[in-house]
Amino acid sequence: MGKVVLVTGAARQLGARFVRRVQRDPGVERVIAVDSVKPPYRLGAAEFVRTDIRQSAIARVLAEHAVDTVVHLAVTGGGAGAGGGTRSAVKETNVIGTMQLLGACQKSPTVRRLVVKSSTAVYGGAARDPAVFPETAQPKALPSGGFAKDAAEVEGYVRGFARRRPDVAVCVLRFANILGPFADSPLAEYFSMPVLPTVLGFDPRLQFVHEDDVLDVLALAAQEPRRGTLNSGTFNIAGDGVLLLSQCSRRLGRPTVPLLLPAVTWVGSALRAVGVTEFSPEQIRLMTHGRVVETTQMREVLGFDPLYTTAEAFADFARSRGTGLLPPELMGRAVDGVARLLDVEAGRPGIGDGVRDTRDTGDAYAGYGADDEGANR
Repeated sequence: MGKVVLVTGAARQLGARFVRRVQRDPGVERVIAVDSVKPPYRLGAAEFVRTDIRQSAIARVLAEHAVDTVVHLAVTGGGAGAGGGTRSAVKETNVIGTMQLLGACQKSPTVRRLVVKSSTAVYGGAARDPAVFPETAQPKALPSGGFAKDAAEVEGYVRGFARRRPDVAVCVLRFANILGPFADSPLAEYFSMPVLPTVLGFDPRLQFVHEDDVLDVLALAAQEPRRGTLNSGTFNIAGDGVLLLSQCSRRLGRPTVPLLLPAVTWVGSALRAVGVTEFSPEQIRLMTHGRVVETTQMREVLGFDPLYTTAEAFADFARSRGTGLLPPELMGRAVDGVARLLDVEAGRPGIGDGVRDTRDTGDAYAGYGADDEGANR
């Protein structure tokens, strides 16, 4: 008999794509797709069960279908697509829904594997953050709200479940910001704006993971471990390398508007009020301090190597969004011109005076790994 896999969050595009992806696994017999709304996407041969994981009915679904593998993708930051909604509704699904699901898994005699989609946002965002976060790192300041706090609470409940059910293999995947042609996250909405508001004086380092790599690592985590690997534990998932926010804007051809932090906060509130984008305080912290995580455990323990680097994931996303207000080449020349003027004013040697231009080579901070604090500023 093959495995019976239950996937939550199936009404969002990522969840629906994973439902179709996991059906290709020869070890999977049936896939049960769960969400509180009808998916607008194809689910292949999967059986869709319309139920709210915040309700106790999820326990009946596990029992009726003898589910042995649960892939929990309903932990989300909101944004476009099915399953979005008010902040309070999203938080209830993230936290209360996870509690109900874990309670049902704890009582189920058939569940043997649990995979939970989390986020590197659990590390928070502060001025004195380390240059690189390993899985064992603790944030300098715990997330005070938003999706980051939800993810931190979810992981706490998952750790409690793992202690109560040591016979269940539990895998928590902390994804960096997910990008790709179909990305519908708040960050994807931000990068799709014609002009990007930024925090004056900050150029944060960012990491991305391609949505195709997300599907592949989820499928790997849901399988039986291969020899030499361990499909349980907590793993950071991100593409190699980093990009500066300034590099991202240049590659998109979208100019930035540097604002003082209070003004950025006001702009974010205004954009949320009119429904333009989910420019939350959490995202503003990311745009200020950035975040980079270590991925050694992903390769050496989980046995996963992403197909896309951070730069390649962003390039694929950028192609899907088309040209911005300015062609990237013109945007780059304009930024270089302003930089030269600022260098002259400050009495520094400019580009062309024997100084190598590393502002958009893609290898800035490529050798990251230093332990210095405040490196994200």
